[in-house]
Formats: sequence, C-alpha cells, structure tokens
Amino acid sequence: MNDIKDKGFIFGSIFTLSNKLQVLGDKFDRNLTVKQWLLLAGIYKSRNEMPTISEVAGIIGNSRQNVKKMVLILEKEGFVAIENDSNDARVQKIMLTKKCLDYMLQREKKELEFLEHLFEGFEPTELQEMVRSISKLEKNIIGMARLYHHEEKE
Repeated sequence: MNDIKDKGFIFGSIFTLSNKLQVLGDKFDRNLTVKQWLLLAGIYKSRNEMPTISEVAGIIGNSRQNVKKMVLILEKEGFVAIENDSNDARVQKIMLTKKCLDYMLQREKKELEFLEHLFEGFEPTELQEMVRSISKLEKNIIGMARLYHHEEKE
C-alpha cells in the first residue's frame, strides 16, 4: 500500500473496529453498555474524586449532553450519584456509588479475560508500538480539534 492508502485504511478501520468492539462489549455485560462502562472508567480514573459532567466528557471524548444522558441512566440504576457543586449550583459533580464499585470488582476477572482474548497473539513490542502510535494519533486529534474550534469562533 502507498502512504495515503495506509492512512485511509487506518482511518476507516478505527471506526469499524470501534463499532465491532461496541457490539462485542455490549454483549459482554447485559447491565452496562460499553459507553456506560467507559464513562464509569473515566470517573474512576479522574484525578478528581467527584468530577463534573464536563470533565468526564473531556476524559472520554464525548459531548457534555451525551454524558449527562448516560449519567442520568446510571443514576437510576444506582451506579452513580449526582451532586450540585457547593460553590455553583449549575455545576453537577458525579460520584461512583458503592454498588458500582462492588459491581466493577465483581466483573474484573471477566474484563481481564476479555482483554487477553482481544490482544491474543500480540507481542509485547507490538503492544508498546501500538500505545505509542495511538498516543501520537490522539495528540494530532487534540491539535486538530483546537484548530477547528478556533476556526469556528472566527
């Protein structure tokens, strides 16, 4: 393949792999969709014990509106609690509940098995190169998002 074909293949593959992983992941656990799991993981991995909806949206790369919808569903299921910020009632903070933490602990072994199957046959050096490549791609996407956001304001 030439350079532009490789880039086009990679670009298209990111979307098809994302769709396939979402379908597979949604079958993995009937109680949580992959996107809900990603949101919970974003909250858990946040440096802030109670991140705002906007902070979580930034972490997982989703819109504030979509995160808000998912948070409301997860709140009804008892996986998260929502509190208004003490300084600004318009700001809502999200906290994982004990039910959520217990549930995630319960499925941890199954998640590890899922990852092992997903990356079966990959050498450690291939995984490290994939991490480097994805990190570069993410950096470029962030830069492009800033550029396009700046152009929208003009």
